[in-house]
Amino acid sequence: MITVSNLGLSFGGSKLFDNVDLKFTPGNCYGVIGANGAGKSTFLKILSGDIDNYTGTVDIPPKTRMSVLKQDHFRYDQYTVLDTVIMGNQRLYDIMKQKEALYAKEDFTDEDGELASQLEGEFAEMNGWDAETEATQILQGLGIGSDMLYNEMHTLQGGEKVKVLLAQALFGQPQIILLDEPTNHLDIQSINWLEDFLLDFPGTLIIVSHDRHFLNVVCTHIVDIDYNQIKLYVGNYDFWYESSKLVQQVLRDQNKRREDKIKELQSFIERFSANKSKSKQATSRKKLLDKLSVEEMPASSRKYPYVAFKPDREVGKEVLQVENLSKTVDGVKVLNNVSFRLNREDKVAFISDNDLAQTTLFQILADEIEPDEGTFKWGVSTSQSYFPKDNSEYFNDCDLNLIDWMRQYSTDEHESYVRGFLGRMLFSGDDPLKPVKVLSGGEKVRCMLSRMMLAGSNVIMLDQPTNHLDLESITALNNGVMDFKGVVLFASHDHQFIQTIANRIIELTPDGLIDRMTTYDEYLAQFKGVKE
Repeated sequence: MITVSNLGLSFGGSKLFDNVDLKFTPGNCYGVIGANGAGKSTFLKILSGDIDNYTGTVDIPPKTRMSVLKQDHFRYDQYTVLDTVIMGNQRLYDIMKQKEALYAKEDFTDEDGELASQLEGEFAEMNGWDAETEATQILQGLGIGSDMLYNEMHTLQGGEKVKVLLAQALFGQPQIILLDEPTNHLDIQSINWLEDFLLDFPGTLIIVSHDRHFLNVVCTHIVDIDYNQIKLYVGNYDFWYESSKLVQQVLRDQNKRREDKIKELQSFIERFSANKSKSKQATSRKKLLDKLSVEEMPASSRKYPYVAFKPDREVGKEVLQVENLSKTVDGVKVLNNVSFRLNREDKVAFISDNDLAQTTLFQILADEIEPDEGTFKWGVSTSQSYFPKDNSEYFNDCDLNLIDWMRQYSTDEHESYVRGFLGRMLFSGDDPLKPVKVLSGGEKVRCMLSRMMLAGSNVIMLDQPTNHLDLESITALNNGVMDFKGVVLFASHDHQFIQTIANRIIELTPDGLIDRMTTYDEYLAQFKGVKE
């Protein structure tokens, strides 16, 4: 159990949160949510002891072992994959190395024998003899094969390192696990395995994630950081989201009734205050008015951008014909004889074990690169907008501020119009005057989405659009694409994004493609053996 009492933290005189009282108990999984900058990762660092300049107390029973998903991908570069995982239980790893050093001594003494006996006893109590087997099983579940156990960490790719560090956090049966964005770089099979592992975990789980489907599957509670407070709610993310919308609506309705009553009273006073026969009544109404005040809605730190793609004209019957496309990139054939035809009501999710396959296909369809073989043809009534996975060319060498950058894509170049549009995408105050090359990843994504909205296209192509976005922006984008009255081609790792948008799944494989008119969950159950 973790008991948080009267917790508070401020940065630079600004209060992050205050007067926080929470209890985290074994057998439960707590999903930590909040807007970017609300303090989610900071809260996890307080619980793990990495930050100690807070007020209040965090009480964890003695001898409770806590495991944390490390964020430093270079910390273990000189160690093997197996050693890195076993370091998840540092005491067990230290015993293993101490034993190895003792048994390697040429002048093994009686004292060494005594120490070795003690170490062997503690090693057995910690299930040390099963450590390698457990580490191997976790790694395999996350997609790291046993052939990589003795590779040094510096030889691994970035995504592989993340998986090893996640395996480290899960290893050794800790009582508490803290995970910050654990599904990053995981494929659907690895995420499914992780969900099963966490559902069976008997201890206390606290997780920060932007993956709504993952939060819905594993969480029993939601920890909401908002209004400079941290509050605990029972239920998964969807339950919290729908409940919070309902509460906000109730508050708005209450305020609306108050506002209507005040307007009624004000009107009465204005009409009758000069009428002697009604003056007493007007005075009493004025006293009542003075007592009424419109309750201010809580100033939530959550802000949802306005995402709406409105085509300038309907798409015709002929949308897109793709015939026998093939493309090799860096010696690897990522597209192999790909053929399909789009219908005017299609919202197609492209999936693949190799992300480069979808990106390459989108780049070809956007006329950015040429295929090695095959052809494609857009219908004459179509107009396309493309959201690339890598948007750096639009920003890195650009000296324009945000207003002038957006003017490039707007038919109305008046500053008032552009500022109004930017405001709906959460760029307010002096934000529109910032040079675009200094924008954050999430801000650049919102700019690229704005560019697409201004185009008025009836076909949109989106390559990993939820990357760098917070939950609020992901939700707004999700709803915007669902409501779009045109054709959608997209690739994403966000399970809920795919499930709620796609009516067709096309999987790009080394041998061609699998094409089905179905939902994502149904496709996974049929072709991947993944439970819904």
